[in-house]
Amino acid sequence: MQGLMMQQSLLVSSLLTHAERHHGEQEIVSRRVEGDVHRYAYRDLAQRSRRMANALAGLGIEPGERVATLAWNGYRHMELYFAVSGSGAVLHTLNPRLHVDQLAYIIDHAEDRVVFFDVTFMPLIETIASRVTSPKVFVAMTDRAHMPQAHVLSTMLMCYEDLIEASSDAFEWPQVDESSASSLCYTSGTTGHPKGVLYSHRSTMLHTFAAALPDSLNCSARDSILPVVPMFHVNAWGLPYIACMVGAKLVFPGPALDGKSLHQLIETEQVTLSAGVPTVWQGLLAHVDATEGAFSSMRRTVIGGAPCPTAMAVAFQERHQVDVMHAWGMTELSPLGTVCSFKAHQLTLPQADRYAIQSKQGRAVFGIDMKIVGPEGCELPWDGRAAGDLFVRGPWVASQYFGRDDDSPLCDGWFPTGDVAKIDADGFMQITDRSKDVIKSGGEWISSAEIENIAYLHPEVTTAVCIGARHPKWDERPLLLIVKKPGSALIESELLGFFDGRLAKWCVPDAVVFIDSVPHGATGKVLKHQLRDQYTNYFSPA
Repeated sequence: MQGLMMQQSLLVSSLLTHAERHHGEQEIVSRRVEGDVHRYAYRDLAQRSRRMANALAGLGIEPGERVATLAWNGYRHMELYFAVSGSGAVLHTLNPRLHVDQLAYIIDHAEDRVVFFDVTFMPLIETIASRVTSPKVFVAMTDRAHMPQAHVLSTMLMCYEDLIEASSDAFEWPQVDESSASSLCYTSGTTGHPKGVLYSHRSTMLHTFAAALPDSLNCSARDSILPVVPMFHVNAWGLPYIACMVGAKLVFPGPALDGKSLHQLIETEQVTLSAGVPTVWQGLLAHVDATEGAFSSMRRTVIGGAPCPTAMAVAFQERHQVDVMHAWGMTELSPLGTVCSFKAHQLTLPQADRYAIQSKQGRAVFGIDMKIVGPEGCELPWDGRAAGDLFVRGPWVASQYFGRDDDSPLCDGWFPTGDVAKIDADGFMQITDRSKDVIKSGGEWISSAEIENIAYLHPEVTTAVCIGARHPKWDERPLLLIVKKPGSALIESELLGFFDGRLAKWCVPDAVVFIDSVPHGATGKVLKHQLRDQYTNYFSPA
């Protein structure tokens, strides 16, 4: 017997409809590339999104066609989130930090019909325009007074606000198939061509429900949310959608992501929750500490994209009373997979034990199943000791890549993450390494992540990266690359001595190299492969 319930499709547009009807007065604040601060409400977002949906129809955009954005976090970008996906087309967010060759490849591979861009990216757009064949129209996301000077694009450049003003807000969101595509995001492609992950309306909606839960990101109408994580990367971890679902205030930072700018925005807009990668928080903490500042409203920060050093969690929680939520995910997971949210019995544990738990990536949110697999293909126990390849599955996990219909990455229905992990008896998962980052020395495995985490505990270390360098006797040995805090007199012997009693002697790095900076990829992650290429022969020079 079938259930006697209404059948309504799970569509991205329903988030905006709900926000307009139930939270129409809630504010959205954006720092604009024009240099000012823009304010309006959800009802304005909804009206302008309908206008843009009509404008897209006027440009001939058909359901299923890709519309690209090259933009910072802001209200116009948010309007496109709904205007494009809600009208049945596919929102394709482009990462401006990628190399121009990668961007050109992605645009042509996706066959983007239109590219919307913030005016700060005009030079990049003009470079790309001469290399791509698919887009016929480029739209500058500004008003007529701030339109950039165009050279290459003069015949196909349009103004965003002109499109809005010329279009009616009378638009009914179509009832598309919930399994149809809503948005597209390409992996950052540190090796080989980037791969496109195509999200559906259904997967996006289910991810939004799960991510907003109390043991996930714990969002509500009482929050003021600052997504520092970019809207061009996995939909800002879903926060723009979550804010609409719960009716939270949204604060968009625009291009200014330095510590001073972020702290000023957090205080001015009374932000309660923010989310970003560790490199951003390093800059924020450094500014607050240097100015003897504080956080008057922020109570939670989500840290993901790379492991959160324990020292960072300590700084946020003990110096500033800001709770740290360590999270893990991937582009292929929409992106949320786990959040480190305490269980009741863990709240009374000694502080050191609680920090040990917080160093883990956390437990699976509802909808995500995971397992760890050993070298022989057998599933390993959740005992907190066994480490194996991490596999996941769920309704918002990719089953294949865009344009690669005959090449599924799945293994018996599970997605191989490329991470090596442990899972404890409480279900808390801890990444011990990327598969390619595990160091094999004399037949034994050494975790580069464990070495990095210990190095971060030293008060004079800003950044720590451990790689496996070739060794004439042991095959590989750990080499530790360190960026010191300004003015530090830290030397190699002192730092290596810091590992005494914290790590087995055979796992301690053979050497420390002090460097000025480390390369970061388009999403803020350290590009270990570049450092590995540079230092791979450190112990056995050619």
